Amino acid sequence: MQTFHIRYRNTQGTLMRILNAASRRGIDIPVVHAEPAEHDHQVTLTLEVNQKQVGQLYREWYSIVDVIHVGSGAAHTQMWSSPHPPSGVTVDEARAAARA
Repeated sequence: MQTFHIRYRNTQGTLMRILNAASRRGIDIPVVHAEPAEHDHQVTLTLEVNQKQVGQLYREWYSIVDVIHVGSGAAHTQMWSSPHPPSGVTVDEARAAARA
């Protein structure tokens, strides 16, 4: 899964053109989140794509006049990825135990 963040000017049909670029390729769109971002808008899409499709999507999204920026990255999991102290242990106790 890969997450795409696309900033665009909210003119008529821009969001639909962004979504159509993925749907025309038969790519399932499980997550779509659109929101205002300062003076523009941003849509976040999570897609299951290969490298060739990523290049095609970037090219098509940048060809849309009102698209300002396209960025992507791996979808982040909701689980903790770094170690953390168990509940009930204060930060000071955890630091003291680490020094000992």
